[in-house]
Parts: sequence; C-alpha cells; structure tokens
Amino acid sequence: MICSFSFSQIKQLDSAYIYYSKAISYHEKNNDIKAYKYYIKSKGLYTILNLKDSIAKCNLSLFSLTNSKNNLKKDSKVFLDEYYQYALAKNDTNVLTISFFRYAQYYFNSDSIQTSSNYYKKILSITKNINTKANIYANLALLYTKKFPDSAQMFFDKTLSLYTQEHKNQLFSTYINYANFFQQSKQYNKAIEQLKKAEKIEPTKFNLKYKKILYGKFANCYKGINDYNKAYKSYALYNSYRDSLNNTQQNIAIADLDKKYETAEKEKQILIEQQKKKQNRNLFLGSLSFLVLGGGIGLLTLTNSRKKRLLAEQQQELEKQKNLTLLKEQEIVSINAMIDGQEKERIRIAEDLHDNIGSVLATLKLHFENLKFNREKKQFNQDELYQKTEKLIDETYLKVRSLAHAKNAGVIANKGLLVAVKLMAEKISNANKITIHVLDFGLDERLDNNLEISIFRIIQELITNIIKHSEATDATINIALYDQNLNIIIEDNGKGFIYDKTTLKEGIGLSSIGTRVQHLNGTFTIDSTISKGTSIIINIPIT
Repeated sequence: MICSFSFSQIKQLDSAYIYYSKAISYHEKNNDIKAYKYYIKSKGLYTILNLKDSIAKCNLSLFSLTNSKNNLKKDSKVFLDEYYQYALAKNDTNVLTISFFRYAQYYFNSDSIQTSSNYYKKILSITKNINTKANIYANLALLYTKKFPDSAQMFFDKTLSLYTQEHKNQLFSTYINYANFFQQSKQYNKAIEQLKKAEKIEPTKFNLKYKKILYGKFANCYKGINDYNKAYKSYALYNSYRDSLNNTQQNIAIADLDKKYETAEKEKQILIEQQKKKQNRNLFLGSLSFLVLGGGIGLLTLTNSRKKRLLAEQQQELEKQKNLTLLKEQEIVSINAMIDGQEKERIRIAEDLHDNIGSVLATLKLHFENLKFNREKKQFNQDELYQKTEKLIDETYLKVRSLAHAKNAGVIANKGLLVAVKLMAEKISNANKITIHVLDFGLDERLDNNLEISIFRIIQELITNIIKHSEATDATINIALYDQNLNIIIEDNGKGFIYDKTTLKEGIGLSSIGTRVQHLNGTFTIDSTISKGTSIIINIPIT
C-alpha cells in the first residue's frame, strides 16, 4: 500500500508515525498537553492520507488521554463516537467490544450506572471469551456496589464462578474487591471470609503489593469486630510487606538509574569514536591537498599550522584556567547548597515532630485525663480506654520510626489527604473528650503528594491547638474542592479568643501556619468570638 503513495505522501506518512510515537512518549511521561498536541497532528496527517485504521488508533488514544484526570478540559466522548462509527463500518466483533468497553468506562466515571451497565451487557451479548465475561462481571460488581448491593453480590459470585485456580491474580483481586464490598456495609465477618480465601492464593506478580493490601484489609476488618489482637498481628504483617515493597521499589529505581548511566556512557563512547573518524578523515583530506598543491604551498601551510597550533595551545591553557576557576565556584555553590539543605531538613524534622508526634501526644494526654477522671466515677469502660491508650502509644512509636526511616511515609502517602484527616479525627474522637466531624466535597482524586502532606500538617496543627487551648467539646473539619480551589473550614464551640489582641509567636503556631498557607499562594482567615468558638478559613489554589 505504501508503494502506491507519492513521495510527498510517504513523507506525510513518516511524519504521522513520528508524531504518534512522540505522543505516546509524552503520554507515558504524563505530559498531557504535548501528548494531545502530537496525537492531533498525527490524526490530521492520517486523515489527509485516508488511513482509517490509523485514524481509529489515534481516536482511541485521544479518548484514553482526555478521559483521565488532566488539565486539557476536552470532551473525550467526541473521539469515542468517531471510533464507534469506525467499528460499525468495520463490523468486527473485537473492535465493537473495545468501543462498548470504552463507553462503559466513560459512563462508569461519570457515575451513570444504568448507561454503563447497558454497554457492559452489550459486550456479554457478543463475546464468547470466558476471560472477557469474567472481567465484565467484575466491572459490573464494582459498578453496582454503591447503590445496588444485591446485584453487586450476584456479579461477584458470577465472576468467581468463571475463574479457575489458574487465574491466581484475577481470583485474588476479586476476593479483595468482594471483601471491600462487605467491609463498606460493615459486614466484617463476611469480609474476613473473602480475605481468608485470598490469603490461600499466591499471586504470580505484584506479590508484595497484593499482600500489603490483604493484611491492611485484615487489620481494618478485625478492628471492626473489636478483635484487636488479630488486628494488631495483621497490621504488623502489613508493615512488614510495606517495608519490603518500599525496599524493592528502591532497588528497581537504582537499577534503572544504573541502566540509564550505562546507556549514556555507551552513547558518549559512540560520539567519541565518530569524532575520531571525522578527525581522521579531515587529516587524510588535508594530507592529500598538501601533496597536490606542492612543496611551496605546503611549506607556507606548515608555517601557518605551527602558528595556529601555538595559538590553540595558548587558547587551551586559557580554557584550562577558566575551567579550574569554574570548578572552584561550583564547589563553593555545592557546599552552600548542602548547608542550606541540611538546615531545611532540620526545620522539616522539627515541624514533623511538632505537627505529627505532638498531635498524637495531645490525644494521648486526653486519654490519661479521662483515665484519671474515671478512676473514681466509673462512667465508662476503663479497659477499652486502656486499649485505646496503648494503641496510641504504639502509633507514636511507629510515627517516630517512620520519621527515622522514610520521607512522606504513612497514610498520607499511601491513601491520601481525606483518609488521613478522617483517621486523625476518629482517633481523637475516641478519647471521649472532644468529637471531631469531617465533611468533604469534590475530593474524588488524589492531589499532589507534597501538597497533600503540607495541607494535612496544617489541619493537624489547628486541631492540636483546639485540643490544647479552646476547651471545645465539638469541632468540624470541612474540606471542599471546586473550580481548582481547595477550601478548608475548621470550626469549634470552644471559649474563643480576641484575635487582634493575641500575640502570635514566631516559629511553630498560628504564625507558622499562616506562613505555610502563604507559601502555597493561599489565604488564611480567623474569625473568633469569646464564648462562641472559633472559625478558621483557608483557601488554596490547585494548579
């Protein structure tokens, strides 16, 4: 087919292929804007050449790109509709299956349960592949989990009935999703049954990651039925697999860097050899010219060459001196950067100790005050409070250990800002001294990891201030994300204070929180009334 093209068309075909390759490369690097640009360029050239299969390939890639969370603000359904028209014209079962699956995915993400379900069922009507059917049933089970639990349970059972013992990874994932379904409805014993089935399976890949998820689920479910002994054992296994996974990922990253270094060295050697060949060729041509032009011109050339060589040597010596000076300057800059980095690391560790460990110790202090208060009056189960206190002591140890061994570790890096805030509120509320409510809106996707950690530390410090100073019995944390703006409102029913007359200390405290918010290009507002409580409003733009 290529042979029937003209020379200009062949050039267009080559350009289309190059643009598509570039788009894939940028797509893999999460550079969505450049990936979109080159997909569109590639599609435009394929359209001029009327290559329908290649146009369809571009439409499918554009749908995948624009249907994911990004800043493109493009309607992904336009590209999917074009692909579907191509599938109808081609009348190929596999192509139609792909289009139906993508439609189901599109409406799945837009929370249109019935429409998504219809497309999944269209696939079931045209496919005979057992693995495809099992995959569709698994997706239907997840689709119906929130609003139609009975249907979800039926599809989970259908999925499991189609997989055999050879499908280890699929079985393991299905049991985990099934357990998660029961856990959401607080049917913890049924969830544990599914987890035990998963425990008997050895996945063929991502073993450490799957085992970490498994024992994390076990710990939460055992906690749900108040079996703290098994919950603690499961959590210990979870930590073990998590540490092993972190070490494995680190080794992979190091191996990847070594590979890139070796590749760079090879490319460097090739360039050196090419330069040598070029120099040899130039030398040969110069020698030939010398022989042709004769002795007189050769003598003149030799004299001129000597002068040039002398100038080159002088220039080389000057360059050597410049390089030595530059190296000394770079060494000084490196030393200053290292000192600055060490100082920033000290400040970061101090803030982590204050924000993270300080918050847990403040909660722990509440527990001990309750134990002291309850020693005579016996108003609630003292054994349960002892267990909660012991759990907080264990958590403090783990947080100190985490600070010593890893950056950005813990629930924030693993599960996100919203989960971390809810867990913190739950632990503090368990002390029975203050109740903290968490209300959220729009946080369906993770934010940047560093941003999530900064925001969590700010919320943690404000809650610690409420516990220490406000004498409040009730507090609310509102977190909402809309129009690329994160809004946080923290309110309490405490004694309040006069903000204008309050001295803000330098360093850690309200002044430090205001500075952190300012670094995030946000705003920080305090509204407090004596005997009526305090409201703190934070707005941070999400770029």
